Amino acid sequence: VHQIADLERYMRDAVVVLGTNPVLIDRFLNNAIEVDVDALCDGTDVYIGGIMEHIEEAGIHSGDSACCLPPHSLSDAMIAEIGAQTKAMALALDVRGLMNVQMAVKDGDIYILEVNPRASRTVPFVAKATGVPIAKIAARVMAGETLNDFDLRVPPARHIAVKEAVFPFARFPGVDILLGPEMKSTGEVMGIDSDFGHAFAKAQLGSGTLLPQTGVVFISVKDSDKAAMVAPGKRLIEMGFRLLATHGTATCLQDAGLAVTAINKVADGQPHIVDAMKGGDVDLVFNTTEGAQAIADSLDLRRAALLNKIPYYTTVSGILAAIEAISALRGGTLEVAPLQSYFNGSR
Repeated sequence: VHQIADLERYMRDAVVVLGTNPVLIDRFLNNAIEVDVDALCDGTDVYIGGIMEHIEEAGIHSGDSACCLPPHSLSDAMIAEIGAQTKAMALALDVRGLMNVQMAVKDGDIYILEVNPRASRTVPFVAKATGVPIAKIAARVMAGETLNDFDLRVPPARHIAVKEAVFPFARFPGVDILLGPEMKSTGEVMGIDSDFGHAFAKAQLGSGTLLPQTGVVFISVKDSDKAAMVAPGKRLIEMGFRLLATHGTATCLQDAGLAVTAINKVADGQPHIVDAMKGGDVDLVFNTTEGAQAIADSLDLRRAALLNKIPYYTTVSGILAAIEAISALRGGTLEVAPLQSYFNGSR
């Protein structure tokens, strides 16, 4: 819910459905970084299998969000505190086996979203990214062994692994590609390399997204994201891209001194952005939006991107990650190496 009118409507509907039962209202954490932690506990000791930073901000379902291991923007002190809190919870809950914790980090504070004393969907990703078979070890711990029975050492951070979700949007005509709290993905892939940009680029390639290295980038973002597009827009221009934007976004970027061409939204009449996309004049789409009317108005834009196989990103954090990947791609080719080479020191 973003507006009072929406809150009033939802409350009316909820009261009709729930009768005298209470209605729970939570305050959402805007622009928070979501974190997943997988840990092993035997009741006495705790081993942190992996701390994963989500690429998309909190509010996107964890199954739909890309994530990286180790975190690429959190400080060492914050990562240490996340690990300490995870260990304290595992011991307090007397967990035997795997435990997954979902957290959000905002303004230096850590918020606990969920604590699940079980394996999570991230366990296979953590095992492949670190080379530690945490599911196998968890099963043996549940059968009575202790963590001291295993040679569990924190792997050196020689590489970064990025998990990316795979979506079935192309198979369902009419569906909106905008991400939210409801899970829409049907699979996932992993990219691994020595730095975040290359790892994210590999993950995009694995999920079927071909990032352009030149061309036209279309930008249309909600008001609260406009200022955040200035630095990415400048970087894109420096890499040789041309910028195209709806009038509101274009004005903000132009006021910051960037060269941007303005174009109509679909609702403003032709020639508009969907015409340009269908004509092959757009190579990359950055679109964020909020509010029921704005989401509905921009549906044709996102559908055109999907149908014309134009890479698109619908969160600021996803946009920034995509630019890092493009920069990495422009710097050279992607290397292919055996997964084991990242763990045995041969790379």
